[in-house]
Amino acid sequence: LAAAARGEFDPYRVLGVGRSSSQADIKKAYKRLAREWHPDKNKDPGAEDKFIQISKAYEILSNEEKRANFDRYGDAGESQGFSQQQHRQFHRFHDGFYFDESFFHFPFNSERRDTSDEKYLLHFSHYINEIVPDSFKKPYLIKITSDWCFSCIHIEPVWKEVAQELEALGAGIGVVHAGYERRLAHHLGAHSTPTLLGLINGKITFFHNAVVRENLRQFVENLLPGNLVEKITDKNYIHFLSHWRKDNKPHVLLFDHMPVVPLLYKLTAFAYRDYLSFGYVYVGLRGTEELSSQYNINVYTPTMMIFKEHIDRPADVVQAREMKKQLIDDFLSQNKFLMVARLTSQRLFQELCPVKKSHRQRKHCVVLLTEEGEKFAEAYEAFLTFAVANTKDTLRFVHIYSDRQPEFADALLMDEEKYRGRSAVVILERRNNAGKIAYKVLEEAWQGSKEDNFILLDLLDQLRTDPGLLSSETVVADLNDELAPMFLIRWFYSTVDYISDWWDSLFHSNWREMMPLLSLLFSALFILFGTVIVQAFSDSSDTRDAPPSGKEETATKTEKNDASFSKESNSRIPKKSFVEVTELTDINYTSNLVRLRPGHMNVVLILSNSTKTPLLQKFALEVYMFTGSSSLHFSFLSLDKHREWLEYLLEFAQDAAPIPNQYDKHFLERDYTGYVLALNGHKKYFCLFKPHRSGDEGGTLGSCEDYDALQHAEARGKSSCSPGSRSIKNKLHKLSFWMERLLEGSLQRFYIPSWPALD
Repeated sequence: LAAAARGEFDPYRVLGVGRSSSQADIKKAYKRLAREWHPDKNKDPGAEDKFIQISKAYEILSNEEKRANFDRYGDAGESQGFSQQQHRQFHRFHDGFYFDESFFHFPFNSERRDTSDEKYLLHFSHYINEIVPDSFKKPYLIKITSDWCFSCIHIEPVWKEVAQELEALGAGIGVVHAGYERRLAHHLGAHSTPTLLGLINGKITFFHNAVVRENLRQFVENLLPGNLVEKITDKNYIHFLSHWRKDNKPHVLLFDHMPVVPLLYKLTAFAYRDYLSFGYVYVGLRGTEELSSQYNINVYTPTMMIFKEHIDRPADVVQAREMKKQLIDDFLSQNKFLMVARLTSQRLFQELCPVKKSHRQRKHCVVLLTEEGEKFAEAYEAFLTFAVANTKDTLRFVHIYSDRQPEFADALLMDEEKYRGRSAVVILERRNNAGKIAYKVLEEAWQGSKEDNFILLDLLDQLRTDPGLLSSETVVADLNDELAPMFLIRWFYSTVDYISDWWDSLFHSNWREMMPLLSLLFSALFILFGTVIVQAFSDSSDTRDAPPSGKEETATKTEKNDASFSKESNSRIPKKSFVEVTELTDINYTSNLVRLRPGHMNVVLILSNSTKTPLLQKFALEVYMFTGSSSLHFSFLSLDKHREWLEYLLEFAQDAAPIPNQYDKHFLERDYTGYVLALNGHKKYFCLFKPHRSGDEGGTLGSCEDYDALQHAEARGKSSCSPGSRSIKNKLHKLSFWMERLLEGSLQRFYIPSWPALD
């Protein structure tokens, strides 16, 4: 095909499979080649580039769409739809004119671009499993790029220069091709190309300035913590070097004539921050003469010194006119620990006393179990002197405070009386990571005398030829982390980091990721302020319609047109100690009903002269809790005077209270006392409450009821509503529940064409 003929990247040739190979064959070939060419296992100089090609080839062939595009066009990238035939036709667009891309040298396709980025290419699994953990040792500068990207081409020269410079200083460099690694690009939050970002301690920071060398260097430097390197002068160098006991670390001093700390030194300090403390001395600054004279410093040559237990003389020194990263790494890696380091954590114990892997790699630890205070200082100094004189590759001298690691001390000394309050020396060897050790304790307590030195030296000589000397075995628990910060301090630092990340995300992160949060925030604000505005307008409308009525509660289930009524009628706080009930007569009929203000209702009790007193008392008791609303009015109607008016209204409620023919012989015997009507004069409708019947526990809460039994009873002349069948007091039983439903708007409404005259 065309791609193979031109000698371009061919994934089939890279994996060694045919074009008709199945996915299983392709996967098998990829696994075999990946194991063979993995850079961690293959030390060939070209192994990394070969491994990247293998991964890229598998990514194309494992995706059916990319594989089909490659088979058809010879390219699986973003230019996949532009076939060779179309390309040739484009060149022959006109007999006298054609456009040749090579004339302008636009490197649109990845094959034409600078191959210097290939060694920095990142894949998703490689980024998650290797780059992120490694970012705790060095910061990474990562570029997200793609084909057909003019801006990517524009920054290419600057990127190439800065990448080479920062890599030489110890920073990590990465390149993500968004066309091939869309999952990784999305994971990093890059939605456009080119995008530059920094990665340190697993956290991502985007670059937002102009792409020039100075800005990129400053960006990487700003990623580093600000307290990595301490400025040292004649006034504070003794205090700095004396902190070895508290920090349990060697201290490093770099003497240089640069006024600012070099980026190389900051990157080195970040990489070794768990093992060493760093200070910087600007030899050209006034106030460093005593320091330079004390250690005989050549002010014209950069000098690096490591101080351990003795601050009057360095444990090791290196000088070079040009400090290189490799030179510094070799120097520091050999001096990561004190001569007699204190075991302050399980991690340090595992590093200083590793588990033996073979007989040749056997390493023994000589442990001094002591305590703090002047009482034990002499024994410690004697042990330190012995350690300095007998340092060997197969021996590691350490000490531990028994009072801070009591479980470790008890497991080795068995709480013997002769070691109580005194120092002891133990020779041990770790057998596995589960805590099993073989050990031997010096028979007598360690006092640092010459006899103690001879006994320990003799045991170490025997140990070289007889590993069985460590005859005792035990299992020790993990050591406590003595230098771990307190919970409150860890919580404070975590809170500060969270706020810092949130602040950075708010102003600098990709806005596409912020859109859901912003949408939720603005929606909540819109609902909140919209509710306040609607409430304000509703309150002003109610003020015009009715006098103030105290605290009010908005009803939520009434119709839109009855909103003002609902709000006011839900106010249940009585303003008076009595219920004001007026009689509905022809004099006040128009004002109390026909021309009743919109949103107001008149609740009318039907009574007779004989039942007036008990019914009014019960009525007042049932409706008292609803008198706090100014939209409700309470009246009573005399059945003796206005029976025809009532029966005219009830004809519109035939389904709820069927009325027999007026020529029925029981017409004049019908008892309507105890009926309650809620009349809405403005909208011309009413709701009906029928009295409670004896034996009906459920009551009559609405106008819809089973009225067949009532019809039969009335036909026999035995009305269930007659005073003789139940007490007058029980007629208004559960009226309060009916009032609740009235205010909810859930009662049936009976509309009439017009209000009849009350004669």
